[in-house]
Amino acid sequence: MSKPKTERALKDTEARAVARMLRVSPQKLNLVAALIRGKKASAALADLTFSRKRIAKDVKKALESAIANAENNHDLDVDSLVVAEAHVGKALVLKRWTPRARGRVGRIQKPFSHLTIVVREVQETA
Repeated sequence: MSKPKTERALKDTEARAVARMLRVSPQKLNLVAALIRGKKASAALADLTFSRKRIAKDVKKALESAIANAENNHDLDVDSLVVAEAHVGKALVLKRWTPRARGRVGRIQKPFSHLTIVVREVQETA
């Protein structure tokens, strides 16, 4: 009496990893995600390693997780992986307040983001 197994959302040549609740605005995270979209996984890892953005470390961690999922869970070849998708979503926003002049208050927003990375195995045509 268990519920039926859901169909796999991705193709057989794809694997994904999701990093949730990253403490950065979606706009800033999307700049780093755009840096790796469409690149080979090894080149994307190299770019993230030497990126000066603070959030690049967390993006690299998510990409390494997607690569590990592809290798261990789906038996894909690591050397032929490409970052097929890297999309960013909004999460919650913490609202904080700071005092301003003349008894007023200033609103400070501390946004969080979600990151989804999908890697795909491609066949080199030579």
